[in-house]
Amino acid sequence: MKKVVMTLAFALALTGLRAQTETNSGFNKWSIEFGGGINKPQRPFSPGYATSTPNLWVGDLGVRYMLNNKFGLKADFGYNSFTNQKNSKDFDSKYYRVDLQAVSNLGRIMNFETWTNTLGLLGHAGFGLAQLESNRSNEKDLIGNFIVGVTGQIRLSNRVALTGDFSTILNASQNHTFDGAYIGTGKGFSGILFNGTVGLNVYLGKNAKHADWTVIANDNANVEALESKIADLESQIKKIPAQKEIVREKQVSAPQPTDNELIKRMINDKYYSVYFDFNKTTPIENSTAAIDVVLTYLRKNPSASLDLIGYADQVGKADYNEKLSNARANNVKTILEKAGIASSRLNVVANGADTSIQKDSEEARRLARRVTFIVK
Repeated sequence: MKKVVMTLAFALALTGLRAQTETNSGFNKWSIEFGGGINKPQRPFSPGYATSTPNLWVGDLGVRYMLNNKFGLKADFGYNSFTNQKNSKDFDSKYYRVDLQAVSNLGRIMNFETWTNTLGLLGHAGFGLAQLESNRSNEKDLIGNFIVGVTGQIRLSNRVALTGDFSTILNASQNHTFDGAYIGTGKGFSGILFNGTVGLNVYLGKNAKHADWTVIANDNANVEALESKIADLESQIKKIPAQKEIVREKQVSAPQPTDNELIKRMINDKYYSVYFDFNKTTPIENSTAAIDVVLTYLRKNPSASLDLIGYADQVGKADYNEKLSNARANNVKTILEKAGIASSRLNVVANGADTSIQKDSEEARRLARRVTFIVK
């Protein structure tokens, strides 16, 4: 009997682990980025020369590789055009740059997935070289640059995201003004330029998701929680009085509990729970095993009734979480009703957010989004 129960519990633990984590591999890492927009060169300028605010045009093309779902690298090429505004003297300058930048997926670092699966945020910074050309000078100014910026993302599909980027570029050793005049004193980071672009990220690869939108759970934390759960079950099983051998004096000890009693105890101790994705009311696919166990018990015990207790994680307002937990429990109730269990035997309890679960841990929040059962 102990072997049967332990096998059942271990299978349930593995099911929960598969249901609540995403693998560290299995996501795309390469992407192509392009965009266009406006700029504003801030300094240096010759007296009487200026651009419009904002000024057209900016073009940017890049290739990005993510080392994991939080950090990566990208190489990009940029083009800027600077022309005079109406009350300025005439000039026409071009600015070309290449940069190698580090990228951080701020959306994953700040756990955007707890409130949205559509919006993302990237940070980027790096160094490169630039060249400034102007119709006012025959010389080409070779410049070093430092670039830093943020990129907002709106996921349109698993292959494409709409982006909006704002970047600041600091130029080192810039010996010409943006209007083309030679100044020859461009030591340090003397030039400053602002760029704003709108564009697209196109994700490459054979997997369904890109690293930008992949959430990786902490497998070790989940395993530790499940191992603790199994150890607790094992401890309870050891406390069940085993049937002793009939001694020669024909003394008989207390009888061993039946299968029904063990299953009821496991249900009431929350070893069978139905889990949900964030902000969803439909059970995840692997939770059907728990529903099947509860359904089988109810069919075999027609006099038993059941409380279905719904929970949400602590993200969001209390009244919304109460409605969400109620909807989850009602959906599980509907599944049992369609399987032939009378509605009168099923009672829904909406417990709202599970405050016993750590709010700041994604792994803990996955365990909080559930429906548990109490057999009566």
